[in-house]
Amino acid sequence: MELADVIRESHELIGLGEPSHGDTALADARFELLTRLVDGGVRSIAFESDRVAGLAADDYVQGRAGSLDTAMAEGFTHGFGAFDVNRRLVAWMREYNEQRPPAERLSFHGMDAPLEFTAASPRGHLEHVRDYLGLDLDLAPLAGDDQQWSRMEAVTDPAASPGDTPEAHRLRAVADDLLTALYSRAPHLIAATSRAAWDRARIHAATAVDLLRYHRQAAERIDEAERWSRLSAVRDAIMARNLLDIRDREAGRGPTAVLAHNIHLQRNESRMEMAGMTLTWFGTGAVVAALLGPKYGFIAGSLGFAGGEDFGGADAVLVADGDKTALAPAPDDEPDRD
Repeated sequence: MELADVIRESHELIGLGEPSHGDTALADARFELLTRLVDGGVRSIAFESDRVAGLAADDYVQGRAGSLDTAMAEGFTHGFGAFDVNRRLVAWMREYNEQRPPAERLSFHGMDAPLEFTAASPRGHLEHVRDYLGLDLDLAPLAGDDQQWSRMEAVTDPAASPGDTPEAHRLRAVADDLLTALYSRAPHLIAATSRAAWDRARIHAATAVDLLRYHRQAAERIDEAERWSRLSAVRDAIMARNLLDIRDREAGRGPTAVLAHNIHLQRNESRMEMAGMTLTWFGTGAVVAALLGPKYGFIAGSLGFAGGEDFGGADAVLVADGDKTALAPAPDDEPDRD
């Protein structure tokens, strides 16, 4: 199967999935496929990593600041900076950009929030926005110690979560006010700083709100399978919104390739077994596909067809089996994309 049989002119977001994270033959094949997509016009890459952290990786890719080591250490979360294939990706993007004008350069974006089985404190993000706005606002009494937010129990045990406290509710209102202030004062702020600085502050503000939403969901005392399903749904909703925002910024510069786990990119409802629970939710791909329709394309990743696999409505499957890789049609029971 040829790439031209899969990628269409209508595609603005192209999901490139994988069944597991790490340095694998599939990861290498996906990297090679990505370079072919860039040859075909892709100019931005969204990665399943924290969006704020991704700004550091993009600074390096654009040649603005930092070293490759710094980009990998600070530009990725969820442990992704340790993988060799991701290091090669960032180095390749930097080299690709060196001899090209800004309009033709590749850009790197994180699409996730700093959360999964733990979730960070919103304090640092809110302080960034406060300082950008030049406000005299002490957030410490409301935010408290960062550890109360970032410890694993804050997500795994609703009783230990700070997400439903009066302070958390007040902090969420403050976060919303700061985000509103960024927009209401945008003409002055952008003139005094830059659009890039304003965007950076906006991403910090949105991340703070997202963290507070996630912590609020973690605090809900309901059936555990339902609670974890809702947490998964919140995370994927955040990624979907970030992808739509990235596309808004990248419009007119070619499609965006999205590198993430299959379970996040599939068009169908996601399902996962965890600790004896069955979790179900609509993932990022399902949300984006519903909103963008034919503008979303999805190539699932597989370490060899095992039979009976559900590729979530993929347009095709990138298969790595030993030292052989191929782009194959999705199984016959997959929905028709025509």
